[in-house]
Amino acid sequence: MSTKDVIKKSVLEGFSYTDLSTEKIIITLLITFAIGVYIFFIYKRITKSAFYFKNFNISMAVISVVTAGIILAMQSSIVISLGMVGALSIVRFRTAIKDPMDLLFLFWSIGTGIICGAGLYKIAIILAILVTIGILILDMIPLKTSAYLLIVNGDCGCSDGKISDIAAKYGKLRLRSKNVNKNGIDMIFEIRFKGNDNGIIEELMKVEGIQNVSLLVHDGEVKN
Repeated sequence: MSTKDVIKKSVLEGFSYTDLSTEKIIITLLITFAIGVYIFFIYKRITKSAFYFKNFNISMAVISVVTAGIILAMQSSIVISLGMVGALSIVRFRTAIKDPMDLLFLFWSIGTGIICGAGLYKIAIILAILVTIGILILDMIPLKTSAYLLIVNGDCGCSDGKISDIAAKYGKLRLRSKNVNKNGIDMIFEIRFKGNDNGIIEELMKVEGIQNVSLLVHDGEVKN
């Protein structure tokens, strides 16, 4: 027997469907689904996005099962394996992932499907535990929130000194922009609150000459 025949025989024997019993397929998909459901609840608990998309979370939980099924199918036949590689090289996914945490969970879900499809259930379970612990620990590291933007619109006679005196009760104030025209004055301040911001808008509105007060917040964080 030539070297070519030996290699061909070993490759074909490696893709034997008899190795994949119905029991193994069911167990693999059930374990993958259980971990996928676990990922679903962890993502729902941890995500800090302003809008929670349930469909995205469901897709992450189910995509692990689909990935595991693909890996099982690729083990059964070399033809399916090569066809799947060609199909995945053609398909392009254009959904934009804006939050890095979403990308982490998506990769975790796909990785779980690959690992479980290969039959390495213990690795998938240990990975799920370690990833959860890692996310929770790193999320507990304190970070001070970034400064808020305080926008004040008023008459030309409005003094930023009065605004500074009032804001000093609530936090540290810094003037970022000041625009004066015939109709009035627009000022943008950067303010870092000592505690909460309760009452600052109502107190500023009582100042003579101030017409509008806006306080802008966002989810950004800065390092200490």
